[in-house]
Amino acid sequence: MDTKIGSLDAPKPNSNDVVSCNHTSSAAIQPCLPATVINGAGCSDSTLGGHLARRLVEIGVTDVFSVPGDFNLTLLDHLIAEPALNLVGCCNELNAGYAADGYARARGVGACVVTFTVGGLSVLNAIAGAYSENLPLICIVGGPNSNDYGTSRILHHTIGLPDFSQELRCFQTITCFQAVVNNLEDAHELIDTAISTALKESKPVYISISCNLPGIPHPTFSRDPVRFSLSPRLSNKMGLEAAVEAAAEFLNKAVKPVLVGGPKLRVATASDAFVELADACGYALAVMPSAKGQVPEHHPHFIGTYWGAVSTAFCAEIVESADAYLFAGPIFNDYSSVGYSLLLKKEKAIIVQPDRVVIANGPAFGCVLMKDFLKALAKRLKHNNTAYENYHRIFVPDGHPLKAAPREPLRVNVLFQHIQNMLSGETAVIAETGDSWFNCQKLKLPKACGYEFQMQYGSIGWSVGATLGYAQAVPEKRVIACIGDGSFQVTAQDVSTMLRCGQKTIIFLINNGGYTIEVEIHDGPYNVIKNWNYTGLIDAIHNGEGKCWTAKVSFLTLSSNFIALSKHGGVSKLEYLVLIHACFSFQVFCEEELVEAIATATGPKKDSLCFIEVIVHKDDTSKELLEWGSRVSAANSRPPNPQ
Repeated sequence: MDTKIGSLDAPKPNSNDVVSCNHTSSAAIQPCLPATVINGAGCSDSTLGGHLARRLVEIGVTDVFSVPGDFNLTLLDHLIAEPALNLVGCCNELNAGYAADGYARARGVGACVVTFTVGGLSVLNAIAGAYSENLPLICIVGGPNSNDYGTSRILHHTIGLPDFSQELRCFQTITCFQAVVNNLEDAHELIDTAISTALKESKPVYISISCNLPGIPHPTFSRDPVRFSLSPRLSNKMGLEAAVEAAAEFLNKAVKPVLVGGPKLRVATASDAFVELADACGYALAVMPSAKGQVPEHHPHFIGTYWGAVSTAFCAEIVESADAYLFAGPIFNDYSSVGYSLLLKKEKAIIVQPDRVVIANGPAFGCVLMKDFLKALAKRLKHNNTAYENYHRIFVPDGHPLKAAPREPLRVNVLFQHIQNMLSGETAVIAETGDSWFNCQKLKLPKACGYEFQMQYGSIGWSVGATLGYAQAVPEKRVIACIGDGSFQVTAQDVSTMLRCGQKTIIFLINNGGYTIEVEIHDGPYNVIKNWNYTGLIDAIHNGEGKCWTAKVSFLTLSSNFIALSKHGGVSKLEYLVLIHACFSFQVFCEEELVEAIATATGPKKDSLCFIEVIVHKDDTSKELLEWGSRVSAANSRPPNPQ
């Protein structure tokens, strides 16, 4: 098993001030199931708050996303006091949770801190999304004073009842462990159990800490934190051998078998083992849409995304015509199955889940870890590249969008052709729920290029907070976020936090006037939204503080402005360029302006947060969304079964 949790020598931020968000580097933490013993480091802080802060640093968390409230203020003081921990204040609890989600995707674990009930219930949606995506996330809530438990007192921030358990009951369904710390005697055990459970289960946990406890010394915190061990999960040896034997027999007699990677490769930490299997067997290699980024797309036998009728060209034909397919970590829901329309047969499939293997209509093997199974199977399979050779025979290279006429309104396919050219191993893509799913899915990721989106939960607005968290976790990468106008309106506020943190993200705001993905499932007037002055909004968020430059103009208008200023003796060209600060905002109507905007964002403003608003027609959608929307609509509108 991989025993790496994270660097215990994580770099310390330049400051522990709540608004200081910059890091010189990041502590590497593998998104894996840890199986090591964590050793505590000496610290003079003998309080509960100090212990929690040290534990977070030990597991690789150097940034905590928070919203203050009177029940968590003392706890926040102790988190700030930890030199290796950085507190990032967010505009609301939902975004703090989304940021912790994005951070966990890059670092392997994330954390957020909110206040009791009004904060806890606000962050619920983000925690539920992290649960659906199997992300270890530590959700910490500042709770009521310990003396108020068991009394008939009615507290503020509650629904007016003396029962304080409403928040806890809500979290019980979307976290794998809940700890209510309202005394110091078992606080150490509860906190350590919660954190270790999050890492072992790769799910969120809930920790409530009474507001009067963080600063009180206690003997359990008076020395180095007691070592706690995360026991490694092991495969049943006999079950593993039997599963590998059965799978090898099944696949070796197939004529044109294929491999398909699924989203649970992440939680099983089996991506490398999956690639090792692909290298050994020579099968054609595809991924499910929600696994994009989990498998290297530069692999010589990679054929694209398998998504039924909206798959990468020629991919579905190869997968669905195979006489055997191995799916590693799949999730077959109505979205990934395109309204339950996949042309797959159970008798042809081997389904490998994180700890279970099912072979066709035959046996199932439990207590078999995916990583162990894939590694062992790689040694037993005969090399067979028939399916890939078939793909290579029928493959026709991608076409290119028609050449746009001068000043022609920008088309979405032209936009993403230019985004494709921006990608490298030093970038990462965040795709918002909506048509960005389908357009970003067609991007070809270079080696080491990150990619994240939230498909299982599909919460619109997720990407703003997730972009904040992901960029904070890996400051060495430049994040490119593709966000629709409808989604952006849900969570726009935390662009403010990105600016405070000095992030260099490029946001493409795709303005097409509404909830396009909903339009293609079922249209109605409720899918049309009020248009905003998005570039003006970024200017308002900047508000003259820090380094930010915005303009609701085309690049040609910008040039005209310079000429006008120069004629009046207002500024020199050098002085004018100095006015272009760390945030670059742009509104794009045509390809020429897009080219200019990208050139600026990746050139003079490469160290800046760049906001590029792209204006497109409301009906300009990917062909994949049109097909997918029709099929999902058909699945949603099935009549009731006869009673």
